[in-house]
Amino acid sequence: MGDNAMDNGEQLVIISGMSGAGKTVAMQAFEDLGYFCIDNMPPSLMNKFWELVQESGKIKKVAVVIDLRSKAFYGEIKQMTTDISDLSQSDMAQIVFLDADDETLVSRYKETRRSHPLARNGRVVDGIKDERKLLAPLKQAAQLVINTTQLTPRKLREEIFHSFESGENQTFHIELMSFGFKYGLPIDADIVMDVRFLPNPYYLPELKNQTGLDQPVYDYVMQQPETEQFYQQFLSLLTTTVPGYKREGKTNLTIAIGCTGGQHRSVALTERIGNALGETYPVHISHRDIAKRKETN
Repeated sequence: MGDNAMDNGEQLVIISGMSGAGKTVAMQAFEDLGYFCIDNMPPSLMNKFWELVQESGKIKKVAVVIDLRSKAFYGEIKQMTTDISDLSQSDMAQIVFLDADDETLVSRYKETRRSHPLARNGRVVDGIKDERKLLAPLKQAAQLVINTTQLTPRKLREEIFHSFESGENQTFHIELMSFGFKYGLPIDADIVMDVRFLPNPYYLPELKNQTGLDQPVYDYVMQQPETEQFYQQFLSLLTTTVPGYKREGKTNLTIAIGCTGGQHRSVALTERIGNALGETYPVHISHRDIAKRKETN
């Protein structure tokens, strides 16, 4: 985990801040980091909830959004800030406070046509002013304050990933799959590559009923001169493009490699490319159609 995160055991992150500053985006980022997330937690339930989490031992990472959306909890804000501050000071929790300047917050409210929780029947700017006063102690107690005035949602996600992502919990990963064109394209693929131009092991009786996971088929596919040339060029293309997908905030990149039936050529190449990419990124390899067999391939 990053410098702002706890090192071990249960991890509690309390997300709070100004209405309109990006708490929903922040919560979604923590979900991508594998946190169990709760939105709009009643302040009075915070301590009891955390006790239950610790007693169960089943949930290790929790992120909770606490804000002023419900008028019923306004009176609890003072006690809430005291309780949360005690938790954070004892290293049991971290507070992430999201802020933005008044002009930006007013602009965001006008764009969404929502009313401020503290100004249902009044001016948004007055609600923002009151909210700043109420949340000032919580901001002061926060270990991480993020000003989102100049941040896009993607940049905010990157800021959270940078602070809380660990080497054991990388958000970006690659799904690499083989498939057969005769069974249809994978609807979730970001990159599709067709390897039907390669010689087909299906037409060799001794290889027909094997798959790309079997060494004789794998060797046959890889020994073709065009295979090696294709492999080197395709891997070079992925080496160039994958970092760009990651920089753009994509957390899951699905690469699909297809042949006719999804049992021989695509399987072998998916294995080889997956192993190569796995040296740099978390990679999950799957073979969608490897168990399907029909009269033709």
